[in-house]
Amino acid sequence: MFDAPVDTWYLTVGVALTGVAFAGVAADLPSQAPPDAAGAADTVDAVAASEYPATAEQPVSADAVRLGPHRLALRDGGGTARATFAYGPVTPVGDGTLLWEVAQGADPAHVFESPAAFAAAAADARDRDPSWRDADDRIVVRTVSWGEKRVTLVDA
Repeated sequence: MFDAPVDTWYLTVGVALTGVAFAGVAADLPSQAPPDAAGAADTVDAVAASEYPATAEQPVSADAVRLGPHRLALRDGGGTARATFAYGPVTPVGDGTLLWEVAQGADPAHVFESPAAFAAAAADARDRDPSWRDADDRIVVRTVSWGEKRVTLVDA
């Protein structure tokens, strides 16, 4: 009457294996949330949509960034987050380039020889394939108009 049923050991093994499976899933979960790509894209869109020349900075906490003319991706230990720009294309700039100087606040007339040279540099920057690079602690967005050309520069 007080004997254990014959299939009790099967139940014990099944519960133990289920516990191991749950522990494996819990150990595989990321320890932090992915970065906020949507917030960065919203900042870029706000500047790009402005009627007037504008500048904004958005703090980011990511290890790497991939910036293209129509979208951006941020990556850290919590995963990768992507967002698409509503207003674009934007012009990604690389550190140390002439466009980077303009994105940081320099007057394009002091950096480039002509509006055509400025437009050509922006077009070349948009045509490059996006690649992962180390992220700064902020994204700088600046819309610049010179002559007939209006460009939204993004430095990440």
